Parts: sequence; structure tokens; C-alpha cells
Amino acid sequence: MSPQAFALVLLAGVIHAGWNIVAKKAGGDARFSLFTSLCMAVVWAPLGWWLGRDAVPLWGATEWALVAASALLHVLYFVVLLRGYRVADLTVVYPLARGTGPLLSSLVAVLLLGERLSALGAAGIAGVVVGVFLIAGGPGMLRTAAHPVSQQARARVLAGLYYGLLTGLFIAAYTVVDGYAVKVVMLSPILVDYVGNLLRCVVLAPVGLMDLPAARRLWREQWRFALLVGIFSPIAYVLVLYAVQLAPISHVAPAREVSMLFAALIGGRLLGEGDRGLRIVGAMLIALGVVALGLG
Repeated sequence: MSPQAFALVLLAGVIHAGWNIVAKKAGGDARFSLFTSLCMAVVWAPLGWWLGRDAVPLWGATEWALVAASALLHVLYFVVLLRGYRVADLTVVYPLARGTGPLLSSLVAVLLLGERLSALGAAGIAGVVVGVFLIAGGPGMLRTAAHPVSQQARARVLAGLYYGLLTGLFIAAYTVVDGYAVKVVMLSPILVDYVGNLLRCVVLAPVGLMDLPAARRLWREQWRFALLVGIFSPIAYVLVLYAVQLAPISHVAPAREVSMLFAALIGGRLLGEGDRGLRIVGAMLIALGVVALGLG
């Protein structure tokens, strides 16, 4: 991975961790996702119009198909993740989702897109995935799965495994689709994200229209959080897409998980979450894994 791509991924990781903490504090549901998409559409409209006024009219079926697929996959990813959080523990769903996503996207990039992965790069992927698992309290998750205290606890663990893996699958899918769009079809990363977000607004609109009074009440409570996410979330993801143009997806996708390092440090101090010792070990593994990817 080039130094430029590496720097983009690190910066994206810091921003990603920050807006995720804001989203966590908001405590919203799918309607919060709609609010953030609407804020993105408004805030970034001048840049989207400036870059897209000449480029988008030239898009053909391939370009629109990729952007539409990206938008749908992002929506499905969010809905499945929320469902997982409702029926299972975050410490089961989140590590599986974040660990499975980069692993699958890297394997697809190597097997289907012809990218090469060195032994050091493979070791880096392993370090990132294991580090994410440890930060999220993985050993405790495994003990619960092996020795559930009740049928209800066992059902929650199995549900978490299912939704975590499914979420990871969607992460891998949109990573590969977006990577193909910017790396092979040569679409602008900013337009892939902005136009895709406009399509996400259309897909998510029925969620808000089903109960307008409730949506208005939630908007009054959450608009500040939604605005912050709407401003910073696109920056983080567009930086990743630019990194994909400079480096293989099989390197960028796992390196994105460096955001877990920043989230662990910030979350541990501000939110008081998790076992600090375990998080430090996980953060060290992620850091070593990212270095291995950069060198590989």
C-alpha cells in the first residue's frame, strides 16, 4: 500500500470513529439513517452538483447499475445491523460484522478481481480481524456460546452470530461494488457516494412517511446528531474510495478497521466501554495488522 493510500485510510479511520460515537449517542433507528441521508444530500449538494453536472449525464447502464447496487447494499447493511442489535448483544454482532466484512472483501478481491496478497498482507488481515474480535470482547462471547446459562441466552448468541455474519457479508459486498466502480469503471468516488446517497433517501423515505408525527418528533430530538454524521460520514468513506484507487481493495478493506483502534481509545475514555486491557491488546493487533498491510 502506498504512503498516500495509507494516510487516507488512517484519516478516514479517525473520522469514522468520531461519527460513529455521535451516532451511538443519538440512539436512533432506521429513521435516523433517513435523517443523516437527507442532511448529506443538502450539505453536499453544491459539491455533488459541481462534479456531477457534466459527468452524471454521460453515465450509462453500467454506471447506474453499480451506483444503484451500492445504494441498496448500504441500506440492507444498515437494516440488518439494526435488527441484529435489537435481538442480540452488540459484543456478538459488531465484531463479527467488522471482522467478516474486510476478510470477505479481501478474499473476493483476490479470487475474482485478480489482486495479489503477500504472506505479510495475509498476516496483516489476520491481525486486524483478531484485533477487532478482542476489542469487542470475543473470548467472553465464545464462552457464552459454548456454555449458555439459558435457552434464551443461547438463542441470543445464535441470533448474534447470524446477523453479525450477514452484516459482514453486506459490508464485503458494498466494499467490492464501490471498489469496482471507482477502480475499474473509474467513477468519481465523491459521485458514487453522493448519488448513491440520493438513491438511499428514496429507498428510506417510506420509513419516515409511515408515521410522520413520530418522524417529526425524532427529527427535533436528533437533527444535531444527524447533521454531524451527515457532514463527516461522507468524508470518511470518500477518503476510503480514493485510497481504493491507489491501492488494492484487499489491502484497503482490512486497513479500514484501524477505526476500531480509535473507537476503542475514545470510547474507552469517554463512554467507559469494555475491558481496557483486552481493548489495548486488540488495538495493538490492529496497529500491527495495518503496518503489515502497508508493508505488504
